[in-house]
Amino acid sequence: MFSGTLQDLTDELASLPGVGPKGASRIAFHVLNAPAEEVERLISALGAVKEKVRLCERCFNVAEQPLCAICQDQRRDQSVICVVEEPKDVLAVERTREYRGLYHVLGGAISPIRGIGPDDLHIRELLIRLGAEPITEVILATDPNIEGEATATYLARALHTLEVPVTRLASGLPVGGDLEYADEVTLSRALEGRRSL
Repeated sequence: MFSGTLQDLTDELASLPGVGPKGASRIAFHVLNAPAEEVERLISALGAVKEKVRLCERCFNVAEQPLCAICQDQRRDQSVICVVEEPKDVLAVERTREYRGLYHVLGGAISPIRGIGPDDLHIRELLIRLGAEPITEVILATDPNIEGEATATYLARALHTLEVPVTRLASGLPVGGDLEYADEVTLSRALEGRRSL
């Protein structure tokens, strides 16, 4: 291992999701050997994302303005909401090019083990949206794992009284997987074959 500044950078990089010690070391050496302008662009991009990016006031997707680009797009179907756990899941569904409605990002999933309950998610805001907007279908697109299924079940029960049709993504997504890792064909089939709850 190294010591000092290079080791500090390697340690910080290794703390990022999906980056192990070897990858962190390779990135650290890339930064060390990169031209100063390239490193400055990286530093600037990191600073800008923390300064400018926030959550959409309507759906809680990432945005640089009060509303995200999807909520601002009047060409999208304003009567359908796809409920996902995280903003990265919006990107996964968008890659399919099959869905043209709106989104609602919960900000996670119900997980008693991690101390995350319904009140820690944007569920109340979803219920408010459903009362205020002319929604004809809610698609539950939570991850097909224990937490995602628990969240979908909770939402299905909460939405049952609103008399809005609620559907769930169909088979094609592996149990225990995450939406962000699913390929476009699998997600397309899951969207096409969603079922009522």
